[in-house]
Amino acid sequence: MRISKVAKRYAKGLLDFTQETGNTASVFAEMKDVVKVLNASSELNKFFNSPFIEAKKKISVTEQIFAQFSQTSRNIIALTIKQGRESQLKGIAQEYINNVEDLNGIQRISLVTATQLTQQNIEDILKGSSLVDHSKTFDIETSIKPEILGGYVLRVGDQQVDASVRTKLSNIRKEFELN
Repeated sequence: MRISKVAKRYAKGLLDFTQETGNTASVFAEMKDVVKVLNASSELNKFFNSPFIEAKKKISVTEQIFAQFSQTSRNIIALTIKQGRESQLKGIAQEYINNVEDLNGIQRISLVTATQLTQQNIEDILKGSSLVDHSKTFDIETSIKPEILGGYVLRVGDQQVDASVRTKLSNIRKEFELN
């Protein structure tokens, strides 16, 4: 997911505020919940993106959905909607999560495979990669995409290793076309 400049600015402001007030951990957990809710509900995304629904109604609905959140989290959600940036809410929450993880030295790792792997296989892939800093803790997200045919695609931060069969076949095809 590509994060916009707007989301980065809002997330940076939120992080600065939560560091001053000392509630970074609670807002971090709540922003993870925001991302989960927005990923799970296409209806809520449509609701936020509708230009026909006024901001007051959107704020009222989010106050009900996120009623257990801290005042800080509810305020950033309401501010985002008042400013007409509700379509950026998921990006703001994700960027805040990324910023907090960066502060805590946590690596974000994405592993895409063609089939389900065992935990041992995942650990072997991570151990064999020079991209993974084993002295740091990491948060790994695995996903299955059969279209890569086999192998894996490992992404750590902004670096990627593509060891998929699909890419290897594509490279062979290009070689044959050149020769």
